[in-house]
Amino acid sequence: MFARTYGATTLGVNGVLIGVEVDVSGGFPAFDVVGLLETAVKESKERVRTAIKNSGLRIQPQKVTINLAPADIRKDSPGLDLPIAVGLLTGYGEIAQERVDGSLFAAELSLEGELRGIRGVLPMAIHAREQGLKKFYVAPENVNEALLVDGIEVYGVRTLRELTEHLTGRRALLPAAADPGIWNREETFAEDDFADVQGQFQAKRALEIAAAGSHNVLMIGVPGAGKTMLARRLSSILPAMTREEALEVTKIYSIAGLLPRDGGLVAKRPFRSPHHTTSAAAIIGGGSIPRPGEVTLSHNGVLFLDELPEFAKAVLEVLRQPLEDGMVTVSRVNATLTFPSQMLLVCAMNPCPCGYRGDKEKPCACTPNEIKRYTRKISGPLLDRIDIHIRVPRVEYKEMVSVKPAESSKAIRQRVTAARDIQLSRLGRYNIFANAQMTHAMLKELCPVTDTGQALLEQVFKKMNLSARSYDRILKVARTIADLDAAEVIQDRHIAEAIQLRGDLGLDFA
Repeated sequence: MFARTYGATTLGVNGVLIGVEVDVSGGFPAFDVVGLLETAVKESKERVRTAIKNSGLRIQPQKVTINLAPADIRKDSPGLDLPIAVGLLTGYGEIAQERVDGSLFAAELSLEGELRGIRGVLPMAIHAREQGLKKFYVAPENVNEALLVDGIEVYGVRTLRELTEHLTGRRALLPAAADPGIWNREETFAEDDFADVQGQFQAKRALEIAAAGSHNVLMIGVPGAGKTMLARRLSSILPAMTREEALEVTKIYSIAGLLPRDGGLVAKRPFRSPHHTTSAAAIIGGGSIPRPGEVTLSHNGVLFLDELPEFAKAVLEVLRQPLEDGMVTVSRVNATLTFPSQMLLVCAMNPCPCGYRGDKEKPCACTPNEIKRYTRKISGPLLDRIDIHIRVPRVEYKEMVSVKPAESSKAIRQRVTAARDIQLSRLGRYNIFANAQMTHAMLKELCPVTDTGQALLEQVFKKMNLSARSYDRILKVARTIADLDAAEVIQDRHIAEAIQLRGDLGLDFA
């Protein structure tokens, strides 16, 4: 007897529908599963047979052949256990074929027949709806994640026996109900608040501009000046994510297996801070079937690289494409996939190995060659892609003991959100949301500059020997500063501040 059910796997950040074709026939008893399988799926036949037996269901000694189609996509999800089990029971005649038509099944099976949660349920649900499927059966821990998709009934099932009784009509299961407040995310602010940072007014201003225009930042300063403290508070002043942004981030985290146990929407912008021993594959993504790396996990959020020169040079160089394109393409033998990587990069470093070069209080103990080796890991092309370069000086004692309250993240965030709204109204027709994403052609149309501002730009361009990319980035930052001032035309003071934020740091980069 032939039967067909549907399961799913993921490829990149999208779901892929897998047809489970089951043929049960006479002959020498056998159980074969084919269709370009990874180890987790090859082992599923043992889990499925044992789960069916321990659920009190009968397995007939017949020849069973199961094909997972399409055959040219590598299957690596243990979530195919459930559609294989349901397909097998349908092939045995325990379940009628019409009861499984139009349904998607996705869960791992324990040997006792319990359903276990898997990763990637959200993109699977989105793809199932696009393919016209009406019902989605998952483990209880995946219910909230699947309910983020409208237009498909979600059933949280605890055991294979419970599902079998439902599909045979002996016991009806009710579809899970979505929480009415699932999209009503109250504005919450991170525990880390800019009100905790004493002094560092220039650095705070630079990060406000970075947040408003999604500009990349490099902070250089002595140890203990507050670089890490400032960076960790950047996400607290970023605007709240839109529904589309939140869904996109949730899809990525679902595939990476990083959603909390109760699933649900990721409402807070990501903040990723990988250690400097991280490999290039972990940063950019990789594996036999590529998985998202740090640049994708920080999509729509912040990627913070602390102690920048301690990262391997090869690791830093792989950042150049995602910083420029907002996406990264990873090619492997089994697949070539493109992942989104529209993140805000924040880097922090000391000016030299000992950390005290240029400090007024403590002399530097490094030789010129040591300083050169330290800074030359950071290439010119990478530095050119970072819009804002700032010095973070030592905090003065009077600032440390001051009782005057510093400006809160909530107040800064209001200005940032207002500037982003201006940008969205200007850039929405181009399907971008921030000034940092503008192309050179857009700059000519959307960045009018006063005559005095243009003269200042020309003077600096010649004096500093700027590249075309550096010129564009100064203009983008100036556009953001003007937006924070609610100015339609970029003034010379906006240009001057943008130039100051990209000044010479006095270090010998490669």
